[in-house]
Amino acid sequence: MNATSSFEGLRAALANRSAVIGVIGLGYVGLPLAASAGRAGFTTIGFDIDPAKAEQLNRGQSYIDAVPDEDLAGLVAAGRFTATAAFDRLAECDVIVICVPTPLTRHREPDLSYIEVTGRQVAQRLRPGQLVVLESTTYPGTTREVLKPILETSGLTAGRDVFVGFSPEREDPGNAKFRTTTIPKVVAGDGPEASELVASFYGAVVDVVVPVSTPDVAEAVKITENVFRAVNIALVNELKLIYGAMGIDIWEVIEAAKTKPFGFMPFYPGPGLGGHCIPIDPFYLTWKSREFDIGTRFIELAGEINTAMPNHVVEVLARTLDGRFQTALSASKILVLGLAYKPNVSDVRESPSFRLMELLEARGAKVEFHDPHVPEAPMTREHAEFGGRRSTALTAETLAGFDAVLISTDHDAVDFGLIAEHAQLVVDTRNAMARRGLAGPKVVKA
Repeated sequence: MNATSSFEGLRAALANRSAVIGVIGLGYVGLPLAASAGRAGFTTIGFDIDPAKAEQLNRGQSYIDAVPDEDLAGLVAAGRFTATAAFDRLAECDVIVICVPTPLTRHREPDLSYIEVTGRQVAQRLRPGQLVVLESTTYPGTTREVLKPILETSGLTAGRDVFVGFSPEREDPGNAKFRTTTIPKVVAGDGPEASELVASFYGAVVDVVVPVSTPDVAEAVKITENVFRAVNIALVNELKLIYGAMGIDIWEVIEAAKTKPFGFMPFYPGPGLGGHCIPIDPFYLTWKSREFDIGTRFIELAGEINTAMPNHVVEVLARTLDGRFQTALSASKILVLGLAYKPNVSDVRESPSFRLMELLEARGAKVEFHDPHVPEAPMTREHAEFGGRRSTALTAETLAGFDAVLISTDHDAVDFGLIAEHAQLVVDTRNAMARRGLAGPKVVKA
């Protein structure tokens, strides 16, 4: 197949929906994308290294809130979606989308091992006329400098035999206002033909496509979005410390400031950063910038401030226990409310709650957690010691048995009135009690 026929054949298959779509990685990004492709009329194959996960999905049972069971079961029954752990089936796919994790190493440097391993899996099955798109958040240049050379070990040439692109994921778990299809999709290809194919594929799946000139630009878009959030959250976290020392409530300040109809955008403080994006992605840019001998002091300072927040919260808790009850933290029993990193989801990736529990136990406290969305703490790379712990029931009796409740995540499903009535002390990092009219002498903001 020559370059022209490779391009024309794939373009036609995308236009008439006969192209087969493969999505590698069936997590919070990959599964919603695969379901969206299936709903758009494409036959879609989802790939995951866990056979049990694939079997569950093929039974129409979803583990992602954004993909309800009934939607998934309908796609499976219609033959629009199937999941597999057999990566040889990549050869069947005309479009292959890579949605794998991009974590940090213990030294806070990019860990591209998932992209590299997946790229080699794809390269072993690559054939002319395929489009490979990376969605994993990473530093500018990854698609061109890392993924593309791996794919070309197949002996095929990008831009002639196969086509390569990048489109950053923009999923927001728990956000009911937006879903995969309604979030504008930034897209880019490595070369004009790849750019057209990437735009054609996503244009069939989502409502709005935003083309940019190169994969490097698209990668920079996602990094910029998350750096913006990380820096502004760090700013309000620092203001929280300053205003707190002055006896001023940062939450009241923000509520009043956001009434200005221009020139201000509200961000809110918390116990630390959570989720896969904001705590991690800025460090991908700081690492890459060293290649150009450019410092990233602003970004690194924001990281330091946000990383220090769990320590601040624990200090507030320790001082309050000592000052009010003459009780040492080391002799206390603490209930951490919320293991997920944000309200109303089960996603615990990079949740500051793990760090809070770690710090509390290091100081001798006995710690339990309650989370209506996380009945059991999963195993994580950084906090394996908490894997398997069960959520404690939230009752008047159990609350009375704790010296303090530390609100880390304010899920709507939690009975905050019960906490207000029966907890001895509430350390609130989310303004959850005041927003519900439950502020009182036993509530301390941190």
